[in-house]
Amino acid sequence: MTEILVQDIAAGGISQATRVIEHPAWPRLKDAVGEIRPWQSKDGSIDFDADGAPTRVVVEAALDRVIDAVDELSPLLPHDVAYHRALVADLHKWADSAFDVPDFLDSLLAFQPAANRADGLQHLVVFPMYTQNGNPDRNLEAVVLRMVWPEWLSELERTRYDNPLFCGITFEDFTAGYDTNSAVLFPETIAVREAPERFTWGGIFCDREAARFRRVTHEAVRILGLELPEDIGEMVGDQTRCEQAFVLWDMVHDRTHSHGDLPFDPFMIKQRQPFWMYGLEELRCDLTAFKAAVQLESEGNAHGRDVQYAVLFDRMFRFPVSGDRVRNYDGLGGQLLFAYLHKHDVVRWTDNTLKIDWDRAPQVTNDLCAEIEKLYRDGIDRPKLVHWFAAYELVSTYLAPHPGSRWAKGPDALDLSQPPRKLVDDVLPDEFPLSMFYEALSKRLKNVIASTKGITAASAERVSA
Repeated sequence: MTEILVQDIAAGGISQATRVIEHPAWPRLKDAVGEIRPWQSKDGSIDFDADGAPTRVVVEAALDRVIDAVDELSPLLPHDVAYHRALVADLHKWADSAFDVPDFLDSLLAFQPAANRADGLQHLVVFPMYTQNGNPDRNLEAVVLRMVWPEWLSELERTRYDNPLFCGITFEDFTAGYDTNSAVLFPETIAVREAPERFTWGGIFCDREAARFRRVTHEAVRILGLELPEDIGEMVGDQTRCEQAFVLWDMVHDRTHSHGDLPFDPFMIKQRQPFWMYGLEELRCDLTAFKAAVQLESEGNAHGRDVQYAVLFDRMFRFPVSGDRVRNYDGLGGQLLFAYLHKHDVVRWTDNTLKIDWDRAPQVTNDLCAEIEKLYRDGIDRPKLVHWFAAYELVSTYLAPHPGSRWAKGPDALDLSQPPRKLVDDVLPDEFPLSMFYEALSKRLKNVIASTKGITAASAERVSA
């Protein structure tokens, strides 16, 4: 990735070309954060009355090491100086509160990575936070990352896919909360006294997504006997190409949550809905990115073709068999995509071999996107419960519901005197079980999927070597 070179800083002569993780203060910071994390409760506080709890003096000494390391590393990152000052102040306030529930709102507001999206720019981030799809507790975490913002992506964002809050990022190094399946850095995960009026950035680690995609896709292709077109096989083998595909996919996906004919709160954070509604929303955003990629390919943009097959393979091979079966909305979306393509004869599982009609795949995938878009457009004129049933009908056209489902029996099987949010309780945890195909594939892929926990581009290359 391109290095950002700036003039040496007068005090200390440190240039932006210096990698933060190569500075001796970084391992000290990691060690100090790693020492503090096990002492914290779920909400981020430290209970000094708990069995085996450290003394306050011991915790303050560890926190002082965090602060000292941040002070040493901050000159490497002049663009984050305001954030690091606010961070140190918030760390001191946490100590002054006797390590009560942490409040890092001031430093969160000072951290503005989307305001300076320069390719290769480093950031040192320290917050008490949970990591989505990772650690559910608000522990102190430290992560060094780089911005992914090549000129071609910047131009697409400026001219076609406006998304001023989106940050494509890669890992340099991280503490234990990111040694997980988490591939995002979102401000809403950070411990604060009150949510800000609006969030001004969101980051997705395209290197982790790409490395995970490559490992799982490689194994799925081997197991299923799928023959890839030469250029797509080359893409799966190329970490950089996959990172570029994912950062474009993510940028378009992210903006789609607030674009289109939306019959409800696009992020669905203020209402309780059946999990297939979340599954359709995430799939809609992915298929919108797919549709954009088809258009880009037709215009000669090579990244467009890569995005199409990143979406298809990640959705069909990894999503349905990752995680547990409790309200697994991403898994549901992956099953739906495969079933739709299968019923339209784009994918065939014959003689224990998977075949894909590469010529028809783009159009038929776009047809599914059109069906979901029509569901949304019609939903604007429907009551909520009617819309939920319409969505259920769309999904169950292609996926068989659980035989014990009350929702599958229709409105007469439900107590419609209850408010819609109460009827969500009648949804089974696994309303649409895995097909026999995915049951078998899950057993074959479970070990390789487990192996992607904490994966980075570097660790993926070490394994492949």
